[in-house]
Amino acid sequence: MALSFTGIGSGLQVNDIVDALVNSQKAPYQARVTRQQAAHTTDISAVGTLKSSLEELNKSLESLGTTDNYQKRSISGNDDFISLSSEKAAQVNNFSIKVNSLADNHKLVAAAVPSGTAVGEGKLAISSGTNKFDIEVKATATLTDIRDAINDSNDNDSVSATIITDSTGERLVLSSKETGEVNAIKIVVDDTGDANNTDASGLSRFAYDPDPASTTYAENLTEVTKAADASITIDGQLNATSSTNEFVDVIDGVTISAKKIHGTDDDISNAKITENNNNVSAGLKSFIDKFNSFIDLSKQLGRSSKEDGVGALAGDSLLRGSVNQVRSMLTSEFNVTDDKKEFLANLGVRTERSGKLSLDSDALKAAIEKDPNAVQRFFTGDDDNGFVAKFDDVIKGYTASGGIIETRIDGREAQIDKLTDESVSFNLRMADYEKRLLNQYNAMDLLVGNLKNTGNYLTAQLANLPGVVKKS
Repeated sequence: MALSFTGIGSGLQVNDIVDALVNSQKAPYQARVTRQQAAHTTDISAVGTLKSSLEELNKSLESLGTTDNYQKRSISGNDDFISLSSEKAAQVNNFSIKVNSLADNHKLVAAAVPSGTAVGEGKLAISSGTNKFDIEVKATATLTDIRDAINDSNDNDSVSATIITDSTGERLVLSSKETGEVNAIKIVVDDTGDANNTDASGLSRFAYDPDPASTTYAENLTEVTKAADASITIDGQLNATSSTNEFVDVIDGVTISAKKIHGTDDDISNAKITENNNNVSAGLKSFIDKFNSFIDLSKQLGRSSKEDGVGALAGDSLLRGSVNQVRSMLTSEFNVTDDKKEFLANLGVRTERSGKLSLDSDALKAAIEKDPNAVQRFFTGDDDNGFVAKFDDVIKGYTASGGIIETRIDGREAQIDKLTDESVSFNLRMADYEKRLLNQYNAMDLLVGNLKNTGNYLTAQLANLPGVVKKS
């Protein structure tokens, strides 16, 4: 690469001059672009923050817009004997509940046999509840083989098998997986070893059918635990049973889980069902909190004073419009009956002098107690025309895809992209301008240098002419 030295001929600082001329055009342009980009970026950030606040405000009302959240039921009375839960279908009332018995699994144990002994040949037809499955037993099969065949059967989902070993030998133990009388275990044996399907020898030692009227009657296994249903008595005279310890809808909308049998000296359990409209208070408190945060943000973004400075959206119609739209919803009326309307203030929502909201809990409680259906309809409406749905429409006009705020942000981003493209073009023009100036100044510098050389030459020639006296 060749070396270039500018200004040698003329003695001028060509690079400094060119830099100064180029910067005199670049600096104002770059300052203006930087200022505009910063303004657009600040606007995007401010509008994005406003959008987030509006979305949070709208989300705070979600629970109030769902019909299923209203007029729920609370149930009390959980103790050592029962646990309770309720659904909306439950009616306000009180009930006494006594646990008479708990549900239990069926458990059978076979007579002991020496370890590793073959126990017979044939087929075991085992059933529990609606599940039935067969186990084929070979002549060489031991208790271990039968246990594994039962547990590994793809058709078995009702009985588990294990082996207990004591001083007399190994015992096969069968247990139903589900509780209740309906899940009692029955075993019918096809004993091909001795052709007797009900005696206590060979494979029929496992026969168990406790129905005396049955042709397969046999009780060759010992019943350790009887299959049993749970039983409760409601209000001292209404008896109910369940194959599990859970009683669903014995009382409409109520689930009772029996945990312990009431003894003679135990106090009877009591269930109390009450109406629960706590969602209204919780939902309004959340809404008020988010609304007040929104007001604080709007004041910060829109401030304009010597003391506090100027906010990013001071005097902006978007900010002003969003605040006005939200505030207008607070005074809008909505149907609570076919011929009556209410607005938010009648439900205890108060507007303070600061512009923020507060909740009069006593006024809200009174409104709910007077007519819970009216309170529900105010928020949910009919066919999405309640307070929550209309508020959602207003907010999403700003925050939804393609809404006012997104359009504003897209416009600002487009301006930033345009400025970036213009800066690239401008820098290219400045590079050409700098190159042109350097060429011009270098040409001038060369010309001046040549003129100086010519002058020096003429001076030297004149000095050698006869009669020219040199000054010493």
